[in-house]
Amino acid sequence: MEQLREIGRSAIELSPQIVVALVVLILTAVVSKIVRVGISSLMARTKLRTSLRELATLLASIMTWVTGLMIAAVIVFPGLTPASILAGLGLGSVAIGFAFKDVFENFLAGIIILFRREMRIGDHIECLGIEGEVTHIAIRESHISRTDGQLVIVPNSMLFKNPVIIRTDKPKRRVTIICGVAYDVDVDEARSVITHAVEKCETVEKDSKPIQVFAQEFASSSINFEVAWWTGSKPVEVRTSRDEVVAGVKRALDDAGIEIPFPYLTLTFKQPLPIAPQGTEGTG
Repeated sequence: MEQLREIGRSAIELSPQIVVALVVLILTAVVSKIVRVGISSLMARTKLRTSLRELATLLASIMTWVTGLMIAAVIVFPGLTPASILAGLGLGSVAIGFAFKDVFENFLAGIIILFRREMRIGDHIECLGIEGEVTHIAIRESHISRTDGQLVIVPNSMLFKNPVIIRTDKPKRRVTIICGVAYDVDVDEARSVITHAVEKCETVEKDSKPIQVFAQEFASSSINFEVAWWTGSKPVEVRTSRDEVVAGVKRALDDAGIEIPFPYLTLTFKQPLPIAPQGTEGTG
């Protein structure tokens, strides 16, 4: 009972400080809302990404609340000082850091990714076998929409620590196919026919990027040409252009009478093959 009386007496003594601390918290909420609106309107005038604007607004709100909570704590417990509070936060942050290591890692990686200029919303990327369009970059995760319509949520630390291929970093991308012709075909003639066929394709960039056709190798049944050209960097543009070029090259080679050979197989026997007598075919 004596302990309960002491607790009650202490609560009554602290009631004015508690009331003032509650008022401080209410004012903190009001100030935080004003700060969020002000930062949002200020960031809207800049050309920063939407995610960066949201990050700036969130950090400003957090700083406002931290300041308000420190003031309220000092009011309720006069023995506390800002230095002791910061020291306690420092000790606690070590334990929190170990407990939420992955969360903070993704958070910091997200901030760095947001400041990157290379990866933007709408870019088509590939990372560790995950390929698709970047639809959203948040603080802890990024959203990748695959070409088959599935959404993949990727931790930002994965995009930060591993190589990322940005396929749409440039508006144009080079595409390569292999085309084989028969051995009895003149190489220069075949190269000329393939080049003219690629030049006629509408999806091929012809003004600033070269069309390259190189004899690549002596294959088992054909002489292979490496055909390279430039087109749009989006996946659908690459597929459309490859379809048009393959169809155009096939049509041009057929019109020129140049054979695209099937795989040939030559069998060599060291001993003469026995010839079956007539009239015994099909007997086992």
